Amino acid sequence: MTDFRVGASIPAPPAAVFEVIAHAERFAEVVPHIERIEFVSEQRRGVGTRFRETRLFKRREATSELEVTGYEPPRLVRLVADEGGTVWDSTFTLAASADAAATDLTLVMTASAYTWSARLLNPVLRRVITKGLVDDLDAVAAHFASPASGGGGE
Repeated sequence: MTDFRVGASIPAPPAAVFEVIAHAERFAEVVPHIERIEFVSEQRRGVGTRFRETRLFKRREATSELEVTGYEPPRLVRLVADEGGTVWDSTFTLAASADAAATDLTLVMTASAYTWSARLLNPVLRRVITKGLVDDLDAVAAHFASPASGGGGE
C-alpha cells in the first residue's frame, strides 16, 4: 500500500471549494488536463455517483472509472477507482483556514496494488503521481484566485 498526501490553501470558503471538487463536471471545468467526464450512473451528486474521467497524460488519454463513496458537504469527498491492478482511494478534506478567508484542502490517496506489476510500478511512479495531484490542487487554487471566479467565492 502506498499513500500520497498533498495540500493547498484555496482562496475561497469551504462551501465554494466543495462545489468544485465534489462534482465531477465542475472539477473537469477547473482542471485543464481533464478532457471529458461521462456519467455511468443516473446519479450525478453524492454517494453512489459513478463516472468515467478521461485525462490527458503525456499526450495520451487515460480513462478511469470513479465512484463517490464519501460525501459530507462542505468537509469531505471520497472517490474510489480500480485501475491498473490498484484500488485508488482518494479523500479530499476541507477546513476553513484560521482566518476563515480560505480553505485548507488536503488530498490523501491510498494506492492498494493487488497485482505484481502494480506493486512494482506504483512506487516507481510516485513522483509522477504526486505531481499530478499537486497540479490538480494548484488548478483549483488558480480557479479561485482568478478575477473570473469572483476572487474567493463563487
